[in-house]
Order: sequence, then structure tokens, then C-alpha cells
Amino acid sequence: MPVTPRNILFITTDQMRFDALGCNGGSIARTPNIDQLANNGINYQRAHNQNVVCMPARATIMTGQHVASHGVWMNGVCLPEDEPTIAHHLQAHGYQTGLLGKAHFEPWLGAPENFFENRMAALGSTGPHRGFDHMELANHFFEGHSHYDAWMQSHQTDKDQFYPMVTNRGQNTASRGETGALQVWPMDVPTELYHTHWVADRTINWLSGLNQNPFFCWMSFPDPHHPWDIPRSELYRHDWRDMPLPRLYRDTHEARLALLDHKPKHWRGYYEGTIWSNLESPRDFVPASLTPDQIREINAYTHIENELIDDAVGRVVAWLTTNNLIDQTDIFFTTDHGELQGDFGLMFKGPYHVDALMRLPMIWQPAKNANLTPATIQAPVGHVDLAKTFCQIAGIAPPDYCEGASMPTTNDEANAQDRQFQLTEWDSEHGPIDMHLKSLCHKDGWLITCYEPSHLYDGSEGELYNLTDDPDQIANLWDHPKHRETQQELKNLLYESLPEPRSPKLARVAPV
Repeated sequence: MPVTPRNILFITTDQMRFDALGCNGGSIARTPNIDQLANNGINYQRAHNQNVVCMPARATIMTGQHVASHGVWMNGVCLPEDEPTIAHHLQAHGYQTGLLGKAHFEPWLGAPENFFENRMAALGSTGPHRGFDHMELANHFFEGHSHYDAWMQSHQTDKDQFYPMVTNRGQNTASRGETGALQVWPMDVPTELYHTHWVADRTINWLSGLNQNPFFCWMSFPDPHHPWDIPRSELYRHDWRDMPLPRLYRDTHEARLALLDHKPKHWRGYYEGTIWSNLESPRDFVPASLTPDQIREINAYTHIENELIDDAVGRVVAWLTTNNLIDQTDIFFTTDHGELQGDFGLMFKGPYHVDALMRLPMIWQPAKNANLTPATIQAPVGHVDLAKTFCQIAGIAPPDYCEGASMPTTNDEANAQDRQFQLTEWDSEHGPIDMHLKSLCHKDGWLITCYEPSHLYDGSEGELYNLTDDPDQIANLWDHPKHRETQQELKNLLYESLPEPRSPKLARVAPV
């Protein structure tokens, strides 16, 4: 019997931690609208990305493939424009497709003449592109070539209000904050002109113009990614002076070093500023220089950004409800990757395969006419599973290129699928330093990360954690004699499960 296709609203943030939300144990940001999605639907407690930075993670979402398969191995590596995506597939089966907000399938620092995303606004184009009938794009700041930037210029907004990320490239430690924390940048921009509000507005506008066909709408918020640049009028929400320090932050420099010395050397190298292995962190930033108050201020801004996202989600869900679409619309909420946010004394993201970056909020509120019961699921799921899940909702067979599996809606279904693990990959080249990490997070509570040969490592190093006993990933058991057999079994499973890398290797064509 054919399945009646349902609408899909796919909501993503950029750089949001699992524990940012009240439904996942967060106690600071107030997120009632997203929490309600979890209460009404399925909350996946062990969702992982397949890469911990933007472009590879988003390529996995778009293709349903592991990083090795789609080949977007780091930021600045572009999925070819003619590559088929799940948006193309849904479009071919009658779905109206739109993306409002951050895309980042192409490098945002790439020249507009080379990348269509970066010249769309100047051309007055809203697509089609990459399987989306309609795209209106925004980024974290005013780089000058997104639809949001053009809209802000039409509202005569002073570009100097925005953090100078592009003009300060390589020296991104500027601050307007009270503590001098880098990239804290309150703006005298009204909330209704802020990009979070704009993304919700453009989503509602696009949905309002649709006909009766089912839709696939990707509402993609640029926040809570740095720079932390909220409207000044929103500062009342959280005083940084009241912020607790992260649980995985240690009070003294010596204690932070002791924590880092359980891990491979690039962890401490990043903290001390001696090893720069990630373009996501400013080249001149030394995490050891962060003061506790600066961490508090950054985190206060992050929680405010998350609350603004929640407000925007609430507006769109209310619109669906008012327009009698909520009963036939499945709503997903997730992010591309997390943020260290002071854990281990570190900030931003990079080649660090820990919960702060790998573990995702992942919520699915099924359409009411799907007749699915709310559930909390512990089985491992990932970005790689989303494409096939969208196809299941649409009642169509997934394309042959998709990997992963449809996400379970009950714990019994998860057991029947025999979900064992999720894979996460990292490859990067920054100047003379390359890094190659491969991780497997197992349903039995083990997380293994193998460090492949590079300029920093000879291939014998790694990390092994028992997440049941050590959920904070503090005690690295890699060299523990008692766990050698477990390490070898997990390592074998990891390399048996990784797909063959795409060949030829895609070129890095621009910075992030």
C-alpha cells in the first residue's frame, strides 16, 4: 500500500552542544519550544556526526554518506555541484525543496566567481541549486555576499556593527565584551534584523507561497557558532557574572595541564599555543590565556543565541499549527557539530573526538498522522541516517548512494536493526601539520579514536574511553594493558566498517 508523503521541516543550528537544550539536561538556556518537540517526539540520546566541522558534516547530511565516500574531507573541500543529493531525490519525487539560512556546501571564503553560493545574492538568484528549488542564504557575519547581507544593506545597517571576521582573517581575537573575551561582539542591531530572526521570517515566507505538494524545508540557523555577536538588547537574558564554569574546566593552569596530559600531544599543544592544527581557531589564539570570566562571558552569549533560536523555532511551529500543516509535517532538529565551550580549557572546535564536538542534539517530532509514540532512544544514530529517514517519510526508495539506515522510532526497532556503532572521521592539512583521526562509538559504551600516521603521530597513538564509567572522557585507556584486547577488537571493527576513500581525492579549493 503506498505511503502518503508527509512534509519535512529540517531544522539545524551550527555548533550547538548536545547539552545546550533543557530536554538534554541543559540548565541555563531556556528552550521550551525545542524541548516540546522532544516531548512530543523521539529524542536520540546518542546521535553522532560523521565529522566535527561544517562542510564535511553538511555533505553527509546531503548525501547520506560517510565522509570517506562523499570525499569532503575538510572545510574548504567542495562537494561537486553535479553531485546528487537527497534534495534532488525528494525533488524528483514531487517535493518542493527550500533551504533558508546557512548552506556552507561551498567555502564561504571562496571567490564568488568560483562558487555559486557566494554570488547568488549579487545575481538576484534564489536557485535552483543542489536540489533546492529555492535558497536564501545567511552566514554568521557580514561577509558581503549572502542574501542576508544584501537585505541588511537595503535596511541601511552599518556593516561595522558586525564582527570583522573577513578583514581580520588570521587575527580573529577582537572583542567588544566586558571581559575582553575574543569574538564577543554585542551589536546595536534590533533583534528583528538579526540573522536568527531573518531565517525564521524567510522560512515562513517561503512556506506561505507553496502549493499543495509536500515540502522539504531546511531551516538552517548560523548560530550559536562564533563570533558571539548578539543584539545588545538581548543581554538581559543572561548575565555572564552568573554563569557557572564548565564541569570539565579546571580551576588552575596546572590542573588543566594534568587533564590534557592524559590525551595525545596536540591537545596540550593547542592549549599552550605551540601546535596549530585547526583553521577554525584563530592562529594567534592561545586557550591557556582565557580567564574564567572570559569563558563565562562567551558561554552567556552562547546561551542567549540558543534562546533566540528557540524563539525562532517556536514562531515557525506556531505558523505550521495556525495553517493546519502540523498534523502532516515531520520536524527534525539537530546541529552539524558541537563546541568545546571551555571544556578541558579549550574553545572552538577541531581534531578532538569527544562528546562536546561529536555528540549531537537529534530530535524527531513525527507528523501527528504518522501515529508514532514519543520515545527516548539510546541506540547510536548519526547524520548518515537522515537521508534514508527522509525517504521513509516520503514513501520512496532511497537512492543507491545512501549509506546509513532509517532512524529507529522505538527501542524495539533499534534492537531489531542491531545498531552497533557510529563512525566519525577527521582529516586536515594546515600548513606543515596534517591530522588523521578515525573514531568508532559503540553501543556498549566504548569510544575509540585511532590516530593515523601524520606529521605529529606515527600511527601507534590513540584514545580509548569507557563511556559507561567515564562519560566525560577523562581516563584515556589506550595504553592500559587490561584493555589491549578491547582496543584491538574495536580497532578491527572500525577499519572493517570504514568505506573505501573516494578516488580521486577531492581538492581543497579555498579556506573555510
